[in-house]
Parts: sequence; C-alpha cells; structure tokens
Amino acid sequence: MPDDLFGPAIPGLAIAPDLVGRDEERQLIQAIDAAPLEPFRFQGWTGKRLTASYGWRYDFDDRKFAETEPLPAWLLPVRDRAAAVAGLAPHELPHALLIRYDPDAGIGWHRDRPVFEQVVGISLGAADTMRFRRRAGTRFERHMLTLEPRSAYLLSGPARWEWEHSITPADRTRWSITFRSLRR
Repeated sequence: MPDDLFGPAIPGLAIAPDLVGRDEERQLIQAIDAAPLEPFRFQGWTGKRLTASYGWRYDFDDRKFAETEPLPAWLLPVRDRAAAVAGLAPHELPHALLIRYDPDAGIGWHRDRPVFEQVVGISLGAADTMRFRRRAGTRFERHMLTLEPRSAYLLSGPARWEWEHSITPADRTRWSITFRSLRR
C-alpha cells in the first residue's frame, strides 16, 4: 500500500525529502566508493551489496558487536542532519553503515540488530522501494515506500520494532548511508 495523503502510514516512520543537495550527493557517492567497501557477509553467505561500517560494527559470522574505526570527517555534516531528523544530538548516532547496491542487489526481510535503537537512512543515486511487513494473524500487513535520491527516512518506535523491512533490487546503482543510535 502506498503512503496516505498525510505521510507514512506506519507510526515511527518519517521521511525527510532532499536532506542533501545534488552536489553533496555526488561528493558522498565518491566518498562511499573510495571507502573500504567489502561484500556483505552473513553466517557464511556473501551478499551482492558492498558495505563498510564506522563507529560500531556487527559481525554476522561470529555474532559480535564491537567498536571499529571512528566516523570519517566527511560523514559528520550529514550525520548532523540525520540526527536532527531523529531528534537526537549528533553524538547519539555513533554508527554509520555505507552500502553500495549494484544492479540486482537488495536486502531481504529483516529487523536491524537489537543493539541499535533509531535508524536514519539516506538514499543516494537511484530511487528504490523499501517494503515493510508485520504479522497480522496468519497474514502480513504490508506497506511500501519509495526511497527518493537525497531523501532520508527514520525508523523509530513501532516502525523500528514491530515491522520488518527490505529493499528491492533495482536496475541502477544506489548508495546509502545508515546512521544508528545505540539501545540503552
């Protein structure tokens, strides 16, 4: 189902269109491509998307959460704006995940790891679809959201904890920056 006329239909889901400008988007894409991206690994399986983590890192192979390299300076201005979307101070988003989705790469149904609280994602490059589902009896309630280039989304409250989400594979390259707060 599409969003209603008044915004996202899921409590805790917010959208911030045009969080970054076109020139900044190009610079962010160049910086992501220059980062030490590696294929995503999940319990021995290798995904199609390329990722790099800063601040904190969750290793899906050994199921451990640990500090890693600090956020690079080029991420700090966009983190400031992501924090404002979430109503947080910038230091409350100590984790950044960079992702490059080449054509046909997506993410299956999941909920972010429980060590994280609020999630702010920034979409760059191509538009894509974020799908949401939650169990309602023997069926799933579903919603879809178009992730426009340069926009941000916030997952908090019910959108974060009651709904799973996935990203559909696209036919063009898309990049994202995901900032997360830590659960207290």
